Amino acid sequence: MLRKNYIFAIALCLFVLLFDFYTKYVVRNDARFVKGIPLIPDLVNLIYVKNEGAAFSMLSGYRVALIAISSIAIIVGIYAIARLYRDNQIVIIAVSMVIAGGIGNLIDRIVFGFVTDMISLSFFPPVFNVADIAVTLGCVILIIYIAIFDSLKKKS
Repeated sequence: MLRKNYIFAIALCLFVLLFDFYTKYVVRNDARFVKGIPLIPDLVNLIYVKNEGAAFSMLSGYRVALIAISSIAIIVGIYAIARLYRDNQIVIIAVSMVIAGGIGNLIDRIVFGFVTDMISLSFFPPVFNVADIAVTLGCVILIIYIAIFDSLKKKS
């Protein structure tokens, strides 16, 4: 079972990374994305944005600090899967998504000096990418799991 969990975690990370790399590559290499392309008119646009900061462009200009923080978070996530939660499929899924998203944005930051963002929602001002979605979804899953698990644990 343990081996299956590790294989699953690696496969999920690879899937997220490949999808993230592909979308970033397409956006960086197609001039149409500079002005933006409506994916769902009046709702979702794809536009090429260079984000030199973290979420919502916070901490722009702190590239080395962002690389260090991302690297530490990835190492902590790998440790959590390998040592602490290796039998918990929900936590493995959530943490694998956070790790993959973190690696995707970390590679962008190291290679290009910025993170490539491209998804723009009409009702949500910041532009984001597939890696951001993975990190956010992984965190939401963890928060929900902890809230439910802790409440069930307290009842028993």
